[in-house]
Amino acid sequence: MNVVESIRLKRDGGEVSPEDLRELVLAYTRGDVPDYQVSAFLMAAFLNGMTDAETDTLVDAMLRSGEVLDLEAIPGAKIDKHSTGGVGDKISLILAPLVACLGVNVPMISGRGLGHSGGTLDKLESIPGFRTDLSVDRMKTQLGDLGVAMMGQTAEIAPADRKLYALRDVTATVEFIPFIAASIMSKKLAEGLDGLVLDVKVGAGAFMKTPAQARELAEALVNVGQLRGCPTVALMTAMDQPLGRTIGNWLEVAESVDVLRGGGPEDVRTLTCALAGEMLTLGGRTSSPAEGAAQAAEALDDGRAWQRFVELVKAQGGDAGAIESPWDRPELEPVASVEAPRGGFVQAIDAFRLGVASVRMGAGRARKEDSVDAFAGLTLNKKVGDPVGEGETLVLLHGSDATRVAEQAKEVEAAFDIGPTPASAGSLIRGRFDGGGWNDT
Repeated sequence: MNVVESIRLKRDGGEVSPEDLRELVLAYTRGDVPDYQVSAFLMAAFLNGMTDAETDTLVDAMLRSGEVLDLEAIPGAKIDKHSTGGVGDKISLILAPLVACLGVNVPMISGRGLGHSGGTLDKLESIPGFRTDLSVDRMKTQLGDLGVAMMGQTAEIAPADRKLYALRDVTATVEFIPFIAASIMSKKLAEGLDGLVLDVKVGAGAFMKTPAQARELAEALVNVGQLRGCPTVALMTAMDQPLGRTIGNWLEVAESVDVLRGGGPEDVRTLTCALAGEMLTLGGRTSSPAEGAAQAAEALDDGRAWQRFVELVKAQGGDAGAIESPWDRPELEPVASVEAPRGGFVQAIDAFRLGVASVRMGAGRARKEDSVDAFAGLTLNKKVGDPVGEGETLVLLHGSDATRVAEQAKEVEAAFDIGPTPASAGSLIRGRFDGGGWNDT
C-alpha cells in the first residue's frame, strides 16, 4: 500500500481499492502512517466523495481494527438503538430497560455529550454510583442476567474510529456522510448485533438540519447495516424543539423516571414506544412495529419497565434510592427563570440555542476535558403551540453555579418565538426507512 498513491487517486476523483483503503486505516490505527497523510486523504475524500464500495470497506476496516463481540452464547436476539443526537433526548434511558423487559436483549454502548447535544453516559452517571465503564465480560454476564447493559465504548472496540474522529474534528471533515456512517456503524456492528434501530434527528437542534440531509444519512446507515448482514431500520424524527420538557443530566433522569412509571411528556413516551416497536419486531417478539409499540405502552403503564430500570441501576452500582423521588433533590431548586416578554402562543423553540445555553450553564462539555454539573439544565414550562401570558414563566434554569446559569437567561429567552396566532409543532416521526423505500408519516 502506497499512501501517497492513495491520496493522489482520491484527490483526482478515483476509487481506492479495498485492499489499499483497508490497509491505510489499519496502518494509521497502528501508528504506521502519520496524521498529515491521513488528513490529506480525509480532505480529498471529503471534496470528491466516496463510492458505496469504499464506504463499506471503511466500515469493515474500522470494525475489524478492534474486537468484535461474540454474544452467541446469550440466548435471544440482541438489538440496539442509536440516535444521531439532539437536545433533551433521554430516550435510551427508558428504551433499553423497556425493550429488555419484553424479551429482547439490549447491549447498548453509548457516548458522552459534546457540543450542544447531551450524552447517555453523562445522564446515567448523574445517578450516584452508576458505573458505565463495564468490561466486556461483565457486560456479557449482565446481559445474560437482565437482558440489558448500558456502557461506554471500551478501548478494544473500533479503535480506528477514535483516532479518525479526532482527526476529522480538527481538519473540518466531520460533516461527510460516508465518514459519519462508518463511525456510527463500525461501533454498532462491533457489538455483535442481530438488528439495529436508528433515530435520525432532523431540524434546528439536530446535526442534519434539512429532511434531505437526514434522509441521505438514514439511507447510508441502513444500507451499511443491511450490507453487513445486520437488519437495520431508521426513523426520521423531529428535533426543532427539545424532546420532552427537560435538558440536563439529572433533570432528564427524573423525566425518564416519570415515563418509566407510566407518565411523563407525551412526545417522549410516543417516540420511546415507536422505537421499542421497531426493536421488538427486529428481535422477533412481535409481528409488526405497531404491535410492539402497544406492548411497550403496556409495559410502561404496568410497572415492568420501571422495575427493570431499577434492576439495571442496582446491577451497575447505582443508588436505586436516589431515583425513587428524583425531583426532590435540593440541588434541582431553580436558580433563575425566564418570563414571556409578551402574551400569545409559542410559535417555535430553537433547540440548538437551548442546547448551547445548557452546555454553558454546565450541563455539557465544550471540550472533552470539561467537567459536567449533573444538576445544570433547563425545565421548559411551555412548548410549541402552548398559550402564554405576558410575564408567565417559560423556563426554569438550574445549576450549581448561579452566576454562570443566570448569564444564559437572555440566550434562553431568545430561543422562544412568541406570536399572536396558534401554532403546531407538526409530526414527531417524519418518516421510516428500512432499505426498501421511505414510508412518510
